[in-house]
Amino acid sequence: MPLPPAQKSLLVSLSGPSSSGKTTLARLLRDLLPNTFILHEDDFYKPESLLPFRSGHRDWDCPEAIDLPALTNALTYIKSTGKFPPFINSKEDQNTLGACPASPSHINFAKAIIASSSLHSLLKHAKICILDGFLLYSQAEEFKPILELIDIKLFLLASEEKAVARRKARDGYVTLEGFWKDPEGYVEEVVWPNYVEQHGYLFVDGDVKRGRLDRKVLEREGILAMGGGHEDGHGHGDGEGFGEVLVWAVGEVVDRLEGVLGGEGGRRENEGE
Repeated sequence: MPLPPAQKSLLVSLSGPSSSGKTTLARLLRDLLPNTFILHEDDFYKPESLLPFRSGHRDWDCPEAIDLPALTNALTYIKSTGKFPPFINSKEDQNTLGACPASPSHINFAKAIIASSSLHSLLKHAKICILDGFLLYSQAEEFKPILELIDIKLFLLASEEKAVARRKARDGYVTLEGFWKDPEGYVEEVVWPNYVEQHGYLFVDGDVKRGRLDRKVLEREGILAMGGGHEDGHGHGDGEGFGEVLVWAVGEVVDRLEGVLGGEGGRRENEGE
């Protein structure tokens, strides 16, 4: 069925632990999918002086660090206009990501999925906004207005070892005040514990370290994730694993959008899945 007249864009959220490849994947999806742009949750950080402390560090990785009403306002604007909010000055795109980890063969495969779909015709009068953020699926009450606006929810995985190693390899982050570089111990004492606290409900027995996703919870929450957990080798943000995640994400987005926009029932239905 077509979108309601008041809705001019579809929101696709992309979340997961820090350094799981979210922003890299978001930029690839933007470049591959028609009529697509990105909104970064990181552009809604509060000023550093307002952030709480954890383990002696300013905590950039907790719900209190994000201006959630401003994010909700921006998403509402996007859904009603199909445009990037003119009141947002994005700093996230100033951060470096390094070389694209997806191989040409995976990128070509993703392009083929899109080319064989009906998205180009279905999106003549609508846009896709990819919401990229490390903390979108929290069960905190303040996140409900945001989750209600999202049409498709994707979740990436990464083991603690991989996420910590990749985060430590980063130069730092552009902020409202200038530039932030993680102090010693920040990832282990702040970033990962926050991730576990906010996302433990998505894993069997709340065991994030073991990494087995609770499929019943994902289905209940409407969250799509690849594989059974990070021990499958997916979602690590590098090498062939990342290429597989790209193809998976494109397939999910195309299938779900065709269903929402009134395509031919989505690829899975056509394939008898």
